[in-house]
Amino acid sequence: MKHAYFIAGTDTGIGKTHAACALLHAYRQHGVCAVGMKPVAAGIEANGENEDVTLLREASSFAAETALINPYCFREPIAPHIAAADEGVTVDLPPIRDALAALQATSEVVLVEGVGGLLVPLGEDFNAADLAVALALPVILVVGMRLGCLNHALLTLEALQSRGLTLAGWIGNRVDPQMRRFAENLATLERRLPAPLLGVLPHGMGSAEAARHLSLPGARP
Repeated sequence: MKHAYFIAGTDTGIGKTHAACALLHAYRQHGVCAVGMKPVAAGIEANGENEDVTLLREASSFAAETALINPYCFREPIAPHIAAADEGVTVDLPPIRDALAALQATSEVVLVEGVGGLLVPLGEDFNAADLAVALALPVILVVGMRLGCLNHALLTLEALQSRGLTLAGWIGNRVDPQMRRFAENLATLERRLPAPLLGVLPHGMGSAEAARHLSLPGARP
């Protein structure tokens, strides 16, 4: 087994990292060596590292070098293309591609987490969707289950399809535990998203425990 997936989200703050960590734990629970990667991150914590990067490392099968997990990290927790411009940095594809290849050489599965929503700019003429295309990765979409998620998910689907990206599966994350008509919204997404639902992550549950609620992409039901 040698696989890599791009983890995209319907918006910022809908739990991409949480879902990616849960999926990493699910792989590990099935005896698969899996590692997380976040090519571009914005916002540095007191430990000198981005919080999402720390969480991905902790959920991975092994602690890879930070430079491989996170080739580009910017100080301010703002839109990455603005943060990059402030620091005089251009996000280029080769360092990301090289880091991914290095991680793939030592693992069976690599989960490459995007930043923000699918069309968040990473540079003047380069966004997160362009990165997924350049890396030729199938996409796992994380849907933040809250009011408005149908529109966000279906717009993201159109953006994926228009670029020839493959949707390998999707995860529902219950960011709003009080969401009205949750079951009906979930059923609507199951009908309209042309990929399997890998699972629904309960609100407030840790990623290791939440892994039990997920199926692996490509696995038979």
